[in-house]
Amino acid sequence: MAEESTVAINETKGTLGEIEVAPEVIEVISGIAANKVEGVYAMQGKLSSGVSELFGRVDHKKGVHLTADEDGLKVDIYCYFIYGVSVPKVALEIQEKVREQLLQMTDITLAEVNVHIVGIVPEKTELQELLDLDDEEDGDE
Repeated sequence: MAEESTVAINETKGTLGEIEVAPEVIEVISGIAANKVEGVYAMQGKLSSGVSELFGRVDHKKGVHLTADEDGLKVDIYCYFIYGVSVPKVALEIQEKVREQLLQMTDITLAEVNVHIVGIVPEKTELQELLDLDDEEDGDE
């Protein structure tokens, strides 16, 4: 997470006052934008976010880590892709969507959007196919 408690939007200084955005807001916007890209199965979460989802509470910032250094703000996104998608194409779309959404909603430009693919989720096997396999195994015995 960012070292500062808030991120100031530079263009608003000197007008009516200063506008600051909490790092959690940037993480939530990034998480929602990345999760909406076609080909993304889910974002990588922690045990606590998994337990929260069981109780119906969605953690939109899971799988998103924000860091700030002398180069600017950097977002790292950890996600699972659906099997069969073009990994470079989906990763590039995630980078573009996250940059666009943050610029549109907060007027903040990111230095980097790093996409980390932590896994590929295979296609789900139809229940009927599993039942057919059981019949074949019974016949061999």
